[in-house]
Amino acid sequence: MVVLNRIYTRTGDKGETALGNGTRVPKESLRVEAYGTVDEVNAAIGLARQHAEGEADAALGRIQNDLFDLGADMCRPDPEKDHEAKHPVLRMVEAQTERLEREIDAMNDALEPLRSFVLPGGSPLAAHMHHCRTVSRRAERLAVALAREEAVNEHALRYLNRLSDWFFVAARIANDDGRSDVLWQPGANR
Repeated sequence: MVVLNRIYTRTGDKGETALGNGTRVPKESLRVEAYGTVDEVNAAIGLARQHAEGEADAALGRIQNDLFDLGADMCRPDPEKDHEAKHPVLRMVEAQTERLEREIDAMNDALEPLRSFVLPGGSPLAAHMHHCRTVSRRAERLAVALAREEAVNEHALRYLNRLSDWFFVAARIANDDGRSDVLWQPGANR
């Protein structure tokens, strides 16, 4: 259980922060960059939800919750030492990625195949979804870089990889099932 009764602690005033296991690291560490960017995706989703309704809003809410799980996973190094923790360690699981895949497949069934690349834009919701897509790609790049140096849960990496795909397809759905997509016109302004 999380209890936040004091928001500032002053423990980070010298440029360090605590990971989930209590280890102090520089705030610019790759791990902090990675899970901080996951938090940025979550904030971008909050903006997207201002334009979403029904199942789109519910799906975005599920992803926001997953992203808190993902942040909890990523802020805790050494998955091999989870058994030593005083409390159960929250880790991403394959079922979360599988749910994204099912949702991607269901949304994609409503779309015609693309014959061009899509420019970010269209409806306000689609534009926000594209923003979420690009920030989630950055989070994935940082997580992959981290995984080259330290242990990272493979399910966290898979989830991030599917997440940007989810946002891409959801953006097309938000653009009238792709009918209002803004398509790239190669060399149009030469």
